Amino acid sequence: MSKLSKNPAQKKAGFDLLIIIAVTFAVLGIIIVFQSDINKFAKNTEIAILFRVLGMGFAQFGVAGLGISLVTLLRKENFWEHGLHRKSVLPAVLFSILSYIPILVFRFAAGSIKGWLPFQSVWMTNEVLDSAFPVNVIGMIVIAVCWGFFEGFNYVVISDKINTVYPSNKKWLNWGALICALMCLLIHGMVGVTPKALIEALCIFIIIYGILVTKEVTGNAWGCIFVFIFMWNAFYS
Repeated sequence: MSKLSKNPAQKKAGFDLLIIIAVTFAVLGIIIVFQSDINKFAKNTEIAILFRVLGMGFAQFGVAGLGISLVTLLRKENFWEHGLHRKSVLPAVLFSILSYIPILVFRFAAGSIKGWLPFQSVWMTNEVLDSAFPVNVIGMIVIAVCWGFFEGFNYVVISDKINTVYPSNKKWLNWGALICALMCLLIHGMVGVTPKALIEALCIFIIIYGILVTKEVTGNAWGCIFVFIFMWNAFYS
């Protein structure tokens, strides 16, 4: 990893990363402190489902979205600068899907895939789908934005900032993708010691590293967003 230089762009990106980390951990700290109350709120069927989805979506956005949003506002950047455009969108999506194939093969072989439903790991997804129109549509849009778009795009922006601070001259050695992939494993507790856990962790690493390298090569971030909306935690047993 190259040394941090006096380049102003690198200094700004380094400071941006500190802001993102500080905001993320501050929100996580609040969620941990009030976790019991938050869980009760999310599961309280006496409260309208849309209010619960919006409340939990706001919490999710705080963890994966608020930090990068504040940074882009501070720097007067826009999301399109991080690859949200139409150029090379098809190869970006296709190569990102390829990154997901190893874990699909692994889970099929293990007999742990029985169906497909985006955001099935979100507590309120089934309840939202069972709701009447337009609550079901609005609820799923909120879920897709908070648990799909921003979770995927969060990795994109963080990876871009890391690559600005620590640029690599090698196309397939990407520090941003590497650090984000390791960060994903730690955040989701996917580090284990059994052969099955190690293989699954390797597959998750391939997904995150693959979609972020794809973004770097194609210059398009929609592949990352596609994976987090339509594939991440969408295949269930």
